[in-house]
Amino acid sequence: MIFGLIVGGYLGRINAIDLGIGSVSDWPNYGRDESGTRYAPTNQINRNNVAYLEQAWEYHTGDFSDGSDGRPETTFQATPIVVDGILYLATVYGRVIALNPDTGTEIWKYDAGIDPTVKRGEFANRGVTYWKATDGAGLDVCRSRIFVATVDARLIALDAKLGSPCPDFGHAGQVNLSRGVSLGNYQVDREEYGVTSPPVVIDDVVVVGSAIGDNRAVTLERGIVRAFDAQTGKFRWLWDPIPRSRADPAQRTWANDSARRTGAGNVWAQMSVDANRDLIFVPTSSPSPDYYGGDRPGSNSYADSVVALRGSTGELVWDFQIVHHNIWDYDLPAQPSLITIRKDGQDIPVVAQPTKMGFLYLLDLETGQPIFPVEERPVPQSDVPGEKSWPTQPFPTVPRPLAPTTLSSDDAWGLTPWDQGECRKLIQRYRNRGIFTPSSLGGTIQYPGVIGGTNWGSAAFEPDNGVVILNMSRLASVTGLIPRDKLELGNPDVPDDAAISQMRGTPYGLYRLPALLSPLGLPCTKPPWGVLQAVHAANGELKWEAPLGTVRDLTPVPLPIRWGTPNLGGPIVTEGGVVFIGAAMVTICAPSTPTQARSCGRDGSLRAARRHL
Repeated sequence: MIFGLIVGGYLGRINAIDLGIGSVSDWPNYGRDESGTRYAPTNQINRNNVAYLEQAWEYHTGDFSDGSDGRPETTFQATPIVVDGILYLATVYGRVIALNPDTGTEIWKYDAGIDPTVKRGEFANRGVTYWKATDGAGLDVCRSRIFVATVDARLIALDAKLGSPCPDFGHAGQVNLSRGVSLGNYQVDREEYGVTSPPVVIDDVVVVGSAIGDNRAVTLERGIVRAFDAQTGKFRWLWDPIPRSRADPAQRTWANDSARRTGAGNVWAQMSVDANRDLIFVPTSSPSPDYYGGDRPGSNSYADSVVALRGSTGELVWDFQIVHHNIWDYDLPAQPSLITIRKDGQDIPVVAQPTKMGFLYLLDLETGQPIFPVEERPVPQSDVPGEKSWPTQPFPTVPRPLAPTTLSSDDAWGLTPWDQGECRKLIQRYRNRGIFTPSSLGGTIQYPGVIGGTNWGSAAFEPDNGVVILNMSRLASVTGLIPRDKLELGNPDVPDDAAISQMRGTPYGLYRLPALLSPLGLPCTKPPWGVLQAVHAANGELKWEAPLGTVRDLTPVPLPIRWGTPNLGGPIVTEGGVVFIGAAMVTICAPSTPTQARSCGRDGSLRAARRHL
């Protein structure tokens, strides 16, 4: 049989290893367990035999577009699950597929009917969720279910054995998630509001967040977390990451009544569950818009935070804010990992939260208090009229930052002296005072950039040695604000290859360069641009670091240079002491080089590897 080493990534390649042991080891959740540890408790694959793995099968979903066929560009980011000998995954177009994990043979397929021609704010689906009714629930059909949440804002329940919609769930097996998310008279934009991460299940409740294009305007969709009855689809509870009630003390952190008109703050990354404590851990994101906060003065509590909710009621148990008054898109992109560490002779349950900044926060699971000191340090302040940035940000002292946080012209890197000199000029051109330098009218270097640090692939935890393993990108990006009059006159005066966002309701638009690149198209920052790291959770020590990825296929001559590449996707670790990672290079190719951009594309296939000794 095949043991599924299940890895998400742009390439859509899922490694599965033939153990020859006659049974399939389950991977029943996105992060294998509800805690999101991404740990496979099997040692059949180990350092001695991992080099002998061979491909066993390959499955193509067919649901992929690189944009050349006229459809919007998509990515394949799904992490399959394996339950009771069946592998389940979802595609970006809302198809759910069940496969035999031993052969890759299709068992059933369900099509949610998502229009592939509609361009969406984020066109991705990261997986599905399994639920089985308890004995005595009185279910004649759909005793075991697959839940999928779609990019067009639907929650769908399917029979896990047959792939047919569960007739007792919602309306014909579906719940419309676009209802109840409007603020005032705002109309929901179905192309910008949806779900990209799988829901979680706690007891008989299925809980779902949302993905929101949050640079469009001040007032957008509400980023609410909602729970539904897993059998009937009936609404159970909701929690809003932006405190709307004046009775909530957190609303004091939103001056000028701004909490009542600000959107987003949503939970787009995967959540984690501690069923024994009746807790759900949610990583929240930026309020809208996420690069200008002049219309939401204050620290903006609950946004950009790790939050623990009571699973049965949605009641807030505790919260810890990672970024105050976020104006960098430094939202929480990764699943919180629920781990246990041994410290001062005691076993302590901990929430490990990776970030885009290259920080790793370790919080007490029951209280939300940091395990190691976190310091509020002064950070650069905004020079933009109308903006009042927060004077300090929380810096964990342990572990120390796992990515560089400052960049000077002396740090400029280039493949040639000319290339390096051009990068030095670029670094000198933009405002740059280290991490948390706010966007400016003349442009600001953000380092780590918006695709820096750890992203949706999340971290893994190896319990025997107490090690957190995470992949990290090390790139600088450029952001700048555009006065509204210049934007409306069509004279934004920004770099030709910059992406522009409207940020309606503010005095400014936004432009972004996802990476600070040299004229040769390589990063201006020193390699490695992507790394894999292991951190000892009990003391914060960096155990090891290795470049992740090669630029072999990106240079004029195919040189196997281990400079690492910017990456999305995440690791898993096995009891056999082996880390597997399916992260793929982030597309940072400039629009002026379409051939190179296509070489950064993704093919949307599943692959399995078979052990060969």
